Amino acid sequence: MFASKKRVIGAALAVALGLSGSLSTAPAFAEDKVITIWADDTRGPNLIKAIGELKDQKVGTWAPGYKVEVKTYSTLDALKEAFTNSTATTGPDILMGANDWVAPFAKSGKLAPYAMSTALKSQFSATALGDLTFRGKLYGVPMDVNNVAMIYNDRLVTSAPRSFGDMVAVYNQLKTTKKLSSGLCVAGGGMAFGGQIVLSALGGGPYAVRNGKVQVNSDPFNPTTLANNIKRYLLKENGKGNGFFPGTDTGCKTNFLAGKVPYAVIGNWEWRDYQAKGFKMSTMMAVPGVTPGTYGASFGSVSGAFLTAYAKTNGRESGAKTVLTKLFASKDGQLKYQKQENRPPANLQAALSASVGAKGFARAASQASIPLVAPIITSTAGGATYWDATPAFWSNVLVDGKNVNTQATKLAGIFKKNIAAGK
Repeated sequence: MFASKKRVIGAALAVALGLSGSLSTAPAFAEDKVITIWADDTRGPNLIKAIGELKDQKVGTWAPGYKVEVKTYSTLDALKEAFTNSTATTGPDILMGANDWVAPFAKSGKLAPYAMSTALKSQFSATALGDLTFRGKLYGVPMDVNNVAMIYNDRLVTSAPRSFGDMVAVYNQLKTTKKLSSGLCVAGGGMAFGGQIVLSALGGGPYAVRNGKVQVNSDPFNPTTLANNIKRYLLKENGKGNGFFPGTDTGCKTNFLAGKVPYAVIGNWEWRDYQAKGFKMSTMMAVPGVTPGTYGASFGSVSGAFLTAYAKTNGRESGAKTVLTKLFASKDGQLKYQKQENRPPANLQAALSASVGAKGFARAASQASIPLVAPIITSTAGGATYWDATPAFWSNVLVDGKNVNTQATKLAGIFKKNIAAGK
């Protein structure tokens, strides 16, 4: 489809925490008060571009009496691990991360509730606010919308496909003459988040959604239907993959940009990479389903800027709340940040001024999308989380050649137990 820190951190501690080196090169003056934000390897540098380095900021720009320092971690996982191990002495005032972090960190007491005014709430969708709510309390500001879409190479494909079978037919027609490496692949989001749109197009998914609500008492999908569609479109008669959809995302982006793949699933954080190579954002869409007029549903979720409990512990709660409101929640603040980040802003007023790429992803989401329900997605009741089970499914079926009926039944069983546990 991630208490304040002292001004100087020893190199050994920085390495241990996974810090990537975006600490300010010059310390703040002694009298400067600082709100500290932790972010991952993409959001951190982009936020710094938007608001400036600590040494270049004016006191009070984002909160009276404060400057803002952004500390970047090498990966989203490194950021999560560091915050898991943080204390009032080492932790940030604000954390930028994924919506499925809300429940565990709210339970552990590391996040603090953040109260939004009614007027400010009206600038966000109920779904976006719900993504950052746990047990009736909001824990931060929805920052950007995370989803994926399919883009097609209009140098190879003359028009948008109407069905999954249309894409397979194009691949079979061109695979030899154009030396295609595959027909459809996942370039952004990995085989779990990005691959969900393909799984859904073929009849699978982690849970059923009707009228915007998860059907907790319904089976997520019919494994026989999924297996039959995979046999029809993705397998050869001997049960091996036919090359149209590889069971891995390795090399997908490179191959698509090189003209060796007609269709690719990309993330909304990377569309400028494709635009820079001459691909048209108007070719973005959801993955078409088996039946013309139907589409695979991608996950739709938001990332957030969360208020931590450390801000209050260290006497900076008021300043941190002001930063959340003025920088992260406002139309101008989101546009300033998203100009660097490239994702669709969660603020509805900011979204009206969004880029052409962001609008393309919004179009795909309007064709089909499902909310990312963290307690279900992260549940291990079925023996594995969704994040682990789906990449394993594609690898088992398309790489290792395991029986697709058996694997589809196994996957459905995992999802069903995870729904029951996470509901």
